[in-house]
Amino acid sequence: MWYYSPMENRKDNYNQIRKQLSNELLYLYNTGKLYHAYRSFGAHIVDGGVQFTVWAPDVKEVRVTGDFNNWNPYDQQYALECIGDTGIYTGFIPDIGAGVKYKYDIRFKSGKHVLKADPYAFAAELRPGTASVVADISYEWNDQEWIRRRENSDTFSSPMNIYEMHLGSWRRHKVENGDGFYTYRETAAELIPYVKEMGYTHIEIMPVMEHPLDASWGYQVTGYYAPTSRYGSPADFKYLIDECHKAGIGVILDWVPGHFCPDEQGLANFNGGKLYESEIHPDWGTYKFDFSRNQVRSFLLSNAMFWLDEYHADGIRVDGVSSMLYLNFGITDRSKYKKNKEGGDGDLDAIAFVRELNYMVGTSFKGVFTVAEESSAWPLVTKPPKDGGLGFHYKWNMGWMNDTLEYMKTDFPWRSGNHNKLTFSMTYAYSENYILPLSHDEVVHGKASLIGRMPGDIWRQFAGIRMLALYQMTHPGKKLNFMGHEIAQFIEWREYEQLEWFLLGYENHEKYQQFVKDLNHVYLEHPALWHEDISWDGFKWIDADNRDQNIYTYVRMAHGKNVNPGAKDPDKEILVIALNTAVQAFDEFTIGVPEKGYYKEIINSDAAKYAGSNRVNTRQVRAKKKPAHGMPYSITIKMPVVGGAIFVKKRD
Repeated sequence: MWYYSPMENRKDNYNQIRKQLSNELLYLYNTGKLYHAYRSFGAHIVDGGVQFTVWAPDVKEVRVTGDFNNWNPYDQQYALECIGDTGIYTGFIPDIGAGVKYKYDIRFKSGKHVLKADPYAFAAELRPGTASVVADISYEWNDQEWIRRRENSDTFSSPMNIYEMHLGSWRRHKVENGDGFYTYRETAAELIPYVKEMGYTHIEIMPVMEHPLDASWGYQVTGYYAPTSRYGSPADFKYLIDECHKAGIGVILDWVPGHFCPDEQGLANFNGGKLYESEIHPDWGTYKFDFSRNQVRSFLLSNAMFWLDEYHADGIRVDGVSSMLYLNFGITDRSKYKKNKEGGDGDLDAIAFVRELNYMVGTSFKGVFTVAEESSAWPLVTKPPKDGGLGFHYKWNMGWMNDTLEYMKTDFPWRSGNHNKLTFSMTYAYSENYILPLSHDEVVHGKASLIGRMPGDIWRQFAGIRMLALYQMTHPGKKLNFMGHEIAQFIEWREYEQLEWFLLGYENHEKYQQFVKDLNHVYLEHPALWHEDISWDGFKWIDADNRDQNIYTYVRMAHGKNVNPGAKDPDKEILVIALNTAVQAFDEFTIGVPEKGYYKEIINSDAAKYAGSNRVNTRQVRAKKKPAHGMPYSITIKMPVVGGAIFVKKRD
């Protein structure tokens, strides 16, 4: 952070500021290459007061106003100095510090003026207030061991099982008045042991950046550098992440660079015209960022860097990537279609921004990753820019999600006709580095909860959702599930109340949660389910075409030095997965296996302890030298109704 002390002479004051905002820094900022703008812009506490710096080109004057001067808009002593023709205003206000509320009073050449929150503010007033707050965001971290392990890890060949959550509705206090929100610290105390016990490796937090409307879930941001004050201070949020890391849990933050909130105190019309924005988003009524403007790119790139640098986030999930990539996203009137200079419909400025974002993250932090929520067929999302790609580490597999849920809601007599819904994803499973998402978007707006999609009576609904969980966990790709899935909540998610934890007082829900817990730990303990997630070396169909019986069988494998420690062959693990999505059970069902030996069932979704009918395989099954399904050996097993099982090869 650059340092500035107050001086009585305003000319000397101006010259000192100009020196500290060096030519190099200004050049990087104005060319879209400044990755640490938050170290210079915003409100910084220095000896004797606070230094303010803001970008507001083509205006008459910028002043700072706040509770330190009773919000007096006519107080000229707090006017900022403009550095040449850069549009950057800066100045020092003595005798104020952390906790002061403020805004920028931006005066236009027309004579009008507007009060704006600081785009780089580190904290914000609790809604419905809209002021920025001067904050000291220093923190003594205790996650050095986690960072060391992260820097030496390879996420592609490691387990990743993500618990997606909304901080305001995971749990709430019972209160007569107010929201009853858990604070960041209260959440840490209850969430971390729960996530650890359940077997998740990461949490993904829906946008924590300051936002005015609870019902936006954080996706309409006004304070990009401020963790929302709903749940506490910046230090409190750092504490939550720190405690996660100490417990061995990674933290992924949702990030929204595609559009921003139109509220008056935010970025919209910041200097009286379009500054940060290019146009209104046709679907959401928000403003799209102007990626052609260098200073906007510096703002956003620095913001991503901020959450990784200052808050030690382990990953960033970029929301709404498709809406950024396409010039005509959301436009239904073809007469209004736009083309880029190459004749296509890609937004070349946004594409360049995305590539630079991923380059910046990849070269700045070892072990940190970016994730694209990209819902179209845009090619090479997770491939390097040098190969024509966008450079993300992972992409949400929306195709898998849509096909899977479409199949799972199909009633049993008609599933044969949709058989390929569960096999088609393997035709492109390795075209990108995928995460399989069953996210918050799938349990809102009348789509129904996951268990609410399952056909049949209550027994079959629970059998179906157990089978869905097993299918997701054994399909190639990292995993993501939204909070509430693990307790089979019947109602859709509601951001204004906590999850229905009382359901765990009912046997079906309690036993389903136990199944999810056990399945998660099976995933963690067996590298065949994650070590080869981005290569055909980790998957092989046994029988993909049994549509008449609605049965799917396949092999997951891991290869590599000591991937299976303690086994006879420590450099290899083989799992056999059998899924029966129909209502007909089989006491003897033969499937091919790749090697001779004994196969042991390690989890069965139909077990009695999970509220199933207990059609399980209690003994190890010896493979016979009897070819089946193109495999040289075969085993005969019990096949449950609407369920599945995982077998591990134990020994020859």
